[in-house]
Amino acid sequence: MKRNHLLYPLIIGAFALFTWLIIAQGEKLPERAATPLTNAIVQPAPVAPPPAGGNVLTELLHHAQHPLAILLMQIIVVLCVSRIFGYLARKIKQPAVVGEIVAGIVLGPSLLGWLSPAAMEAIFPAGSMSNLQFLSQIGLAFFMFIVGMELDISKVRQKAHDAVMISHASIIIPFFLGVCLAYFTYRQYAPPNVNFLSFALFMGIAMSVTAFPVLARIVQERGLSSTQLGAMAITCAAADDLTAWGILAVVVAIVKSGGLLSAMVTIGLALVFVLAMLLVVRPWLKRRMSRLQGTKTKVALGFFVLLIAGYLAEVIGIHLLFGAFLAGVIIPAEANIKQVLQDKLEDVSVVILLPVFFAFTGLRTQIGLLNDGSLWMIFFFVMLVAVGGKFAGSALTARIVGQPWTEALSIGALMNTRGLMELVVLNIGYDLGILTPPVFAMLVLMALATTFMTGPALDIINSYKYKYAAKGEKALH
Repeated sequence: MKRNHLLYPLIIGAFALFTWLIIAQGEKLPERAATPLTNAIVQPAPVAPPPAGGNVLTELLHHAQHPLAILLMQIIVVLCVSRIFGYLARKIKQPAVVGEIVAGIVLGPSLLGWLSPAAMEAIFPAGSMSNLQFLSQIGLAFFMFIVGMELDISKVRQKAHDAVMISHASIIIPFFLGVCLAYFTYRQYAPPNVNFLSFALFMGIAMSVTAFPVLARIVQERGLSSTQLGAMAITCAAADDLTAWGILAVVVAIVKSGGLLSAMVTIGLALVFVLAMLLVVRPWLKRRMSRLQGTKTKVALGFFVLLIAGYLAEVIGIHLLFGAFLAGVIIPAEANIKQVLQDKLEDVSVVILLPVFFAFTGLRTQIGLLNDGSLWMIFFFVMLVAVGGKFAGSALTARIVGQPWTEALSIGALMNTRGLMELVVLNIGYDLGILTPPVFAMLVLMALATTFMTGPALDIINSYKYKYAAKGEKALH
C-alpha cells in the first residue's frame, strides 16, 4: 500500500514534467506558413483573449461577454420573469401563456427599454438577437410539431359538418373584415415597397387565427373536456387550425414569390408536399412504426420526419413551421408514440423555448410607437374587426347549426382566443417585411387582449346561463 502511495505522485509528476518540457520546446518552434490548402479551409474565428494586465474581475467580465454566456444569461432572465408573470396570470384565472406574453413585452423596449435602456442593452445587446431568434424558431418548430400531434383528425371527421361550418365562418368573416381594414390603412401604415395584396392577405389571416393549444387548455382547466361544448369547441379549433395554416402557407408563398408564375409554382409544390405527406409518408410511417422495436428508434424516426418536413417546407417557401405542424399531424396514434414524443418535447419547448419566443416577440414590440391618437383609433378598429368578426362569425354560425344561445356564445368566446398562434403569424409577417413596427405592436396587443378576454367572457355567459336556468326552475314550481 505504501509503495502504491509513492508510485502515484511519481507517475503523475513525471508525466507532468515531460508534458511541460514538450510545451516549452514547442513554444520555440516557428509558426507554420499558410499554404493554398490551409487557406481553402474555413477556420472559426478565434476567441479574443482578455485585455493584458487585467485583474480577475476584468477576466470574468470578458468571459461574460462571450455570445454563449450572453445567450445563457438571457434564457435565465427570460425564464425567471416568465415564471413570475405566469404565476400572476394563474392567480387571476388566466392561462399562463397570457403572463408569458406580458413578460416578453415587459422585457422589451415597451417597459424595460423605456425605464432603463442601459439595462436592456446589457441583457439583450443588438448583436445577440440572431442567436435568440434561432433558438426561438427551434422552440416554435417543436411546439408546432406538438400542436400537430394534438389534433385528432378523427374527431373533426365525426363532427365534420357542424365543426367545419363554424370554423370556416369564423375564418372567412374576420378575414374579409381584415382585408377591408387593410384597404383603408394600406397607404398610411403599410411598409414601403409592399404591395396591397401581401398586406391585405396578412391583415386578413391575422384577424382569423384561433389558438388551438390555448383553447384546449382553457377547456381542460374549466372541466369542459367531456362536455358537448368542449368537444365542439376543440373540434372547431382543430378545423380552424388546419384551414388557417393552409391559408397561411398560400399567403407566404404568394408574398415570397417574385410574380404570379412563381407563386403558382410554389403553391403547386406546397400541394404536392401536403398530399405526399398525407397519402404516402403517413401510411409508410404507420407501417414502419408498427414494425420498429424500441421506443428510442421510433422517437428518432419521428424527429427525422420533423426535420425533413421542416426543411422541405422552408425550401419550397411556405415556412419551416408549416412543415413541423404537418409532421405532427401525420404521426400515427396506433404506434403509441405520440405520447412519448409529447412528453419528451413539451417540457423543453413549453417551459424553456417558448418563453424565449415570447421575449423575442416582446423585444420587437414597441408600444411607445403608438404615440398618436390616430394610431390608437386604428387599434380600436383592429380590436373591433378581430373580436367582432371572430366572435360573431363563430357564435351566429353555431346558433344556425342548432346550438343553444349560451353554447353558441361560449363557442364564440373560445374561438376568439388567439394567444401564441397569433404571435407566430405576426412574427412571420414581420420577418417578411409586411408589417411595420407600429402595426406589429397593435396586433400583438390585440393577440394579448383577445386571449385575456376569453376567461371573463365565459364567466359572464355562464352567469347568465345559470341565472336563466334558476328562473326556469322557479317558473316550474
